[in-house]
Amino acid sequence: MNNFDMLNLASKDVGLEFDEKRCEKFILYRDLIKEWNEKINITAIKDDEGILKKHFIDCIKIFKATPIKTAKSLIDIGTGGGFPGLPIKIMQEDKKVVLLDSLRKRITFLDEVIRKLKLEDINTIHGRAEDFAKDKEHREKYDVAVSRAVANLTVLSEYCVPYVKQGGYFIAMKGPSIDQEILDSKKALSVLGCKIEDIVEVDIEGTDLNHNLLLIKKTKKTDKKYPRNPGIIKKKPLK
Repeated sequence: MNNFDMLNLASKDVGLEFDEKRCEKFILYRDLIKEWNEKINITAIKDDEGILKKHFIDCIKIFKATPIKTAKSLIDIGTGGGFPGLPIKIMQEDKKVVLLDSLRKRITFLDEVIRKLKLEDINTIHGRAEDFAKDKEHREKYDVAVSRAVANLTVLSEYCVPYVKQGGYFIAMKGPSIDQEILDSKKALSVLGCKIEDIVEVDIEGTDLNHNLLLIKKTKKTDKKYPRNPGIIKKKPLK
């Protein structure tokens, strides 16, 4: 199966259209990842098929979460190499997307990808999630916050939920084993003003990979004292 067919199959699975224009953007994005990976650490996955399946298709599958399809504004916290924010933007270019990462070199890479792919209404932010969450330009301004970061759900929620509008969603891309994380995060989610609305299981065709999308709905405003100061979030998680 060629690149187009694999991406097209994943798109159909989530109910989205796919075409040559989108395919060309993904291939250019892949080539830029490989080029920049020689200079900075973008990803440990370096082969064409791995990038396609474990990054691009994995990120396309986030559209199984209905709030992603309907969101007009979205922020990707700890985006790294642009996952899942850039694939989301490629698939639905009418969204306003913000990519946030704490490493300046990654932001430089993402700016280059945005320029080369000729994407509009997408911006990068260099900084820490807990700092910009207190900025009035970003706090509770987004329909959806997404993250594929490796932090546990309790910690990740304190970073991400403050960006979400009341009635919006934080969508966390997590691995297959999430029961304990969900149990541990119960207090944190309540304190931050949200609750888990649904858990969507995702499979990646042609692999044995599977993960879960946690759809966390924000039901009330987050207290202004959250997120707490850097360091405290990890040292003293909300439990």
